[in-house]
Amino acid sequence: MVCRLFECLDVPVYYADSRAKWLTNHDPGIREKVTALLGPEAYAEGFYNTKYVASRVFDNEPLLKELNAIIHPVVMRDTKSWVAQNEGIPYVLKEAAIMGKAGEANAVDYVVVVEAPVDLRIQRILQRDNRTEQEIRAIIERQVSDEHRREIGDYFVQNDDDSELIPQVLHLHDTFRNAGSSRN
Repeated sequence: MVCRLFECLDVPVYYADSRAKWLTNHDPGIREKVTALLGPEAYAEGFYNTKYVASRVFDNEPLLKELNAIIHPVVMRDTKSWVAQNEGIPYVLKEAAIMGKAGEANAVDYVVVVEAPVDLRIQRILQRDNRTEQEIRAIIERQVSDEHRREIGDYFVQNDDDSELIPQVLHLHDTFRNAGSSRN
């Protein structure tokens, strides 16, 4: 939702997770390496078999790291190419579930953390995805903690049922436009 609001302000947004899924299905190098790592079942009927891959890597940290080492560099190159295509625009956004601190191998100037209470996040995911609450909680447990997100964040947006998003996004939009013009 936050990214869609920025898009309404004509700010280009790179959706890293959806782009990674697209690249995983369409980049021949990824397909070849993932198949070598996980077997032909990794691509069912020509498409990335998310359920199969998740079942193989969810509780296997070394295998997950190998999979990430295949996909993440391609996504980073794709991100850099996309940023170059948007050169001359005051600023762009990269939406990503996994992020390090600004400047730590992620080529971003600032990290905006969108926060919501865990129970509200679970409720939203239940409405959006075909997952059980138990599956969602297991995924949340494996993600970085809210405390870690607060440590790496430069700016914070509250996306709960009490806070208005539009004023928060407009404030960030002004902040980023001013930061971009001060660098030129």
